[in-house]
Amino acid sequence: MIRDHATLSRRYFLGIGVAGAAALKSLSLQAESSEGLPALQEAIGKLESWLTAMDDFRDVSRGKPIPHSLSDEKKAEVGMTRDTWKLEVLKDPDKPARVRNEFKKSDDTAFDFAALMELAKTKAVRFPKVMTCLNIGCPLGMGIWEGVPLREVLWLAQPTADLRRVFYYGYHNEEPSQMFRSSMPVGRILEDPFDLPPVILCYKLNGEWLSSERGGPVRIVVPEAYGFKSIKWLSHLYLSNIHGANDTYAEKNNDVDSPLKSFAATLDFPGVVKPGQPIPITGYAQAGIANVSKVQVFVHNKADTLPSGDKYFTKASWKDATILPPPAEWGGDLPGEKIPAGTLGYDATGQPKTWPMRLSKVHWATLLPGLPEGKYTLRCRTIDEKGHAQPMPRPFRKSGHAAIEQVSIDVEA
Repeated sequence: MIRDHATLSRRYFLGIGVAGAAALKSLSLQAESSEGLPALQEAIGKLESWLTAMDDFRDVSRGKPIPHSLSDEKKAEVGMTRDTWKLEVLKDPDKPARVRNEFKKSDDTAFDFAALMELAKTKAVRFPKVMTCLNIGCPLGMGIWEGVPLREVLWLAQPTADLRRVFYYGYHNEEPSQMFRSSMPVGRILEDPFDLPPVILCYKLNGEWLSSERGGPVRIVVPEAYGFKSIKWLSHLYLSNIHGANDTYAEKNNDVDSPLKSFAATLDFPGVVKPGQPIPITGYAQAGIANVSKVQVFVHNKADTLPSGDKYFTKASWKDATILPPPAEWGGDLPGEKIPAGTLGYDATGQPKTWPMRLSKVHWATLLPGLPEGKYTLRCRTIDEKGHAQPMPRPFRKSGHAAIEQVSIDVEA
């Protein structure tokens, strides 16, 4: 994620008029001086684009070999191309739901890409989402994902009773030991609570066909979930009467039902500065299920003792950073450099209806006043829309990363 993008130069502010001017004024006031603004503008000019190009996503795919590394011929053979993709929709053989219409390869009724595209003519949806691994602090990438709500295919199977959970997996080299499975309660598939987008059978990212490295031709994308729920190279869907999760990820002591958390991290900061020199800082925040209302920073002189028993620095002198407004250019190699029409969360002109956008990311910046000579620790955190300061309300490691980041800044003459 830490990657320079020249497209977000000073135009990040100048291209957004009044909002940009207000942001610059806010940043200037934080430092009580405009001395460091050129350095801050330079740091903002290095910010990663808001959307991540498909080829720039961080890859944590599983498999030996990783399925997306297979030859084109092998991908076609195993159903990893749009022409050959097949989805089996089956009753769980151990705890079956009552289903009238299964989709099977064995009788040539498996659901194919042409059938998915037929549904897409009237049912396609697209929404922004940051893709994040449960146990990695840095998001894998930010994209606009497009697909057909999974419920549309589920209803084609005509379930009638005893359906409590749906589990699914993707291609795994025909080796049972490599299978990676996820699951959801059927209620989440059939209905979208709390104004969430639907769970989708995804086939496009940032307006382009999903590459095999990103899970194509078709993957699951669960808007509010960590990446292990959004299975790649989807091949099987089971309708089940089991009452609890049977996710592969649960085997490693992970909380498989925890939605995205909010947290902040730095992107650019000077490791060494001179005494009294304003300090430009930029970063990003993941806007989890409770979104982000503030980003704050706290600078601590390492020579000073911190209060005991204050694990999450609740007594520290936190200062508000500036959440940057929507960029003039979204990045991500969007066709025509425009947000696709009808994307959830955007108006008819392609501008976000709210900012930050929940389940996405946002950039922030601050210009700290100069400091006396010494060694310092800089920390950053989010405050969500419920007023919870990171890492609360869910500080536990196995339910998603939310640790307060700390970096060192040395002030030397």
